[in-house]
Amino acid sequence: MKAIMVMYDSLNRHMLEPYGCDWTHTPNFKRLAERSVTFDNCYVGSMPCMPARRELHTGRYNFLHRSWGPIEPFDDSMPEMLKNHGVYSHLITDHYHYWEEGGATYHTRYSSCELVRGQEGDYWKAHLPDNIDLHPDGWNWRFRKSSEKDPRHGTLRHDYVNRHYMDKKGLGFCQARTFDLAAEFLDVNHGEDQWFLQVETFDPHEPYHVDETFRKLYGLDDSVDFDWPPYGPVGEHRDLVDPLRKENAALVSMCDHHLGRVLDLMDRYDLWKDTLLIVNTDHGFLLGEHDLWAKCAMPFYGEIAHTPLFVWDPRVGAAGERRKALVQTIDLPATILDFFELPLPPDMQGRPLRQTMLDDSPVREAGLFGIHGGHVNVTDGRYVYMRAYAGESNAPLFQYTLMPTHMKHTFAVEEFAEVELAGPFSFTKGCRVMKTPSGYRRGNVPQRRWGTLLFDLETDPRQERPLRDDALERRMTDLLVRCMKANDAPQEQYERLGLVDSTAPAAD
Repeated sequence: MKAIMVMYDSLNRHMLEPYGCDWTHTPNFKRLAERSVTFDNCYVGSMPCMPARRELHTGRYNFLHRSWGPIEPFDDSMPEMLKNHGVYSHLITDHYHYWEEGGATYHTRYSSCELVRGQEGDYWKAHLPDNIDLHPDGWNWRFRKSSEKDPRHGTLRHDYVNRHYMDKKGLGFCQARTFDLAAEFLDVNHGEDQWFLQVETFDPHEPYHVDETFRKLYGLDDSVDFDWPPYGPVGEHRDLVDPLRKENAALVSMCDHHLGRVLDLMDRYDLWKDTLLIVNTDHGFLLGEHDLWAKCAMPFYGEIAHTPLFVWDPRVGAAGERRKALVQTIDLPATILDFFELPLPPDMQGRPLRQTMLDDSPVREAGLFGIHGGHVNVTDGRYVYMRAYAGESNAPLFQYTLMPTHMKHTFAVEEFAEVELAGPFSFTKGCRVMKTPSGYRRGNVPQRRWGTLLFDLETDPRQERPLRDDALERRMTDLLVRCMKANDAPQEQYERLGLVDSTAPAAD
C-alpha cells in the first residue's frame, strides 16, 4: 500500500471549480473531483501554518495550549510512526517555515526529506548590494517597510531578492521545483510498496509570484503592482480588489497545473489501484470578502476555516462523489495510519475517514477551531459559534510547552522570568510542561473588536448576518465546553472566555 498527500497553503475553496467557482481555470481540480470524494464540510483545527502541521502529525488540536511552535517531545508524529513501522515516509516541500526554529522538528520525523528554498521571505540568497531594480511605487513602499533601520534585511525585501534569482537567474519557481522532485520520487519508487509521500507547496500563499503563462489567463499585466495583501481591513482602493483576486487565481491555476502532473503519474503507473491520495490545505484566505484581507487578524469566516479536501481511497473505490459529514485536519493522520493498518495512538482525537467515504458516516458531533489567544470557535456543520474573550483584557492566557520557540526564534530571556511547571496534561505522557505567560494576555488581539458571533450556514452561507438566539447560543456553548474538555483545555481558557467547566474544582 502507498499514500500521497498533496498539500497547499492558504487555498480558498471558493477559487476551485469543484466548489462552485465559475471563473477560475482549475481543470485538474475538476479532474481530481471526478476521481475522488469531495468533502463539503471540512474545517481547520489550529491556525496558522505550523499549528496546522502539528495537527497533521498528532491528530489533536494545538491552539488551546500553545501557539506556533515545534513538535513536542511527547507528541505522536504520524510520519514518524509510519517510519518506525516499516513504511517509508518522504517529505518534499518549499514551505520555508520548516527550517525556522519554530518548525525545525517537523521534517526530521520523516524517513527523508527534500527542501526547496526561496519562497516568500526565506533567507535564501545573500545579496547585500542594492543593485536589484525595484518596481516603482508598490514595491518601493514594501521595500521601505520591510526594515526601517536597514533596508537590506527583512522578509519583504528578501522576497524580492528571491524573485530576482528565480526569474533573472533562471532558477525557476519553487512550486515547479517541488513537483519536479515529486515526479522524480514517483518515477523511481512507483513500483515499490509501503511508502508515504507528502508533497507540500507554499503556494498559493501570498505573495503571488506567478508564471506569466497563468497570469495571461486572467488578462493580468504589470500596470497594477499589488500582489501581497496586508493582514486586515481592505484599505486599498476598491479597484485593486479584483486584480488581486486575479493574481491569486493565477497562482491557483499554477497549482492546478502541477496537480495535473501528479494525476498524470497516477495514471501512467496505475497507482489508483493501491495508493491513497489526499489533496488538502492548511487553511483558507480572505480575498476581499467581508472587506478583509488574509487571515489570523479577524474572525475565521468560512473562506479561512472551511477548507477544500479531496480523498481517493482504493479500499473504498468511491469517485465523483461528495460527502457532507463534518471532518477536520486532525482526521487526516488518523486516515493515513488506518490505511497502513497501524493502530491510532490513544491521544489522537482525529478519526479515520474510511467509513465516511463509504456512506457519509459522521466522525464527530462538533469540531473546534481557532488560533492561540483569539476566538475559540465550534461548529456542528450547520452553525458556527465564535467565542471572544470576556474581560477587559485577554487574560489569563499561557503557553504550555517543552519546546519554548516562536516562529523564528526561541522564547526571549524575559519570557522565562515568570515560567513555572504545570501539568501533566492528559496527552503529555506524564511530562510536566513549562507554563509561560502568552504575549496576548495583556492586550487586545485583533479578533476582539468583532466580539462573539453566531452564524447559521444554511440560511447565511456567507456569514453576513450574525444571529441573536439565546437558546441556540446556549447549545453551541455547551458543545464548545464539551470539545474543550475533550482536548483537556487549560482551566484558564474557560475563565478567559467567560465559560464554566463542570470538571473544575469548586471554589471554597
